[in-house]
Amino acid sequence: MKKIAIVTGGSKGIGLAIIEKFISQDYRVYNLDLIEGSQGEFVACDVSNFAQVTSVIANIAKHEQRIDCLVCNAGIHFSGSIENTTEQQFDHLFAINVKGAYAAIQAVLPSMKAQNGGAIVIIASDQAVIAKQNSFAYNLSKHALASLAKTTALDYAPFNIRANALCPGTIETPLYHHAIDKYCQQSGSDKNEVHAAEAALQPLGRLGQPHEVADYAFFLASEQAAFITGSLQMIDGGYTTA
Repeated sequence: MKKIAIVTGGSKGIGLAIIEKFISQDYRVYNLDLIEGSQGEFVACDVSNFAQVTSVIANIAKHEQRIDCLVCNAGIHFSGSIENTTEQQFDHLFAINVKGAYAAIQAVLPSMKAQNGGAIVIIASDQAVIAKQNSFAYNLSKHALASLAKTTALDYAPFNIRANALCPGTIETPLYHHAIDKYCQQSGSDKNEVHAAEAALQPLGRLGQPHEVADYAFFLASEQAAFITGSLQMIDGGYTTA
């Protein structure tokens, strides 16, 4: 019998790599996203819509009779200081980055409690532990996800449910390229130079790749990580070491 995993935001980037990794390990994976991806069982879902997330996951649980793993990956990026962030921008970012994870976790818990086990992996960021300039709301949302992992781990350890936050640094994804493109458009900078500068900022001298994050996410969901819960796991090329 295949194990069942749910991944939010699995149609591209890190989410897609995570789905590919879990499928390679013989999981049946459901991808909750707005845009259909190339891997997994696609279910159209707006993670900022609490009722929709609840309904979609309830249907999966009813159909599969179990949920072994949830990976909360859906998220958006936003650059801006507190003065340059409108209430609408703040609410939109938190609805996706934080409320989406809250809704998905709450929805999988009944199944995981009933089967006395499960793994929750929250894709946070290096910004869950450090601050960066011009990143007020995004940084705040990632700190919130770190808290969500810790409190969930403590509350549901008696049910053998583990929750961890995986904190990637700069990973070369479509989201990364979109952010760089936007910066270059606004500043007039050369993208190749900006890309090289970002790589140089990493102690290992390069950007991370989605498959590396996916491998780590699978490890945290596996029995090899059976004694790991409530943790923030860095995968950032050494960036936060200093």
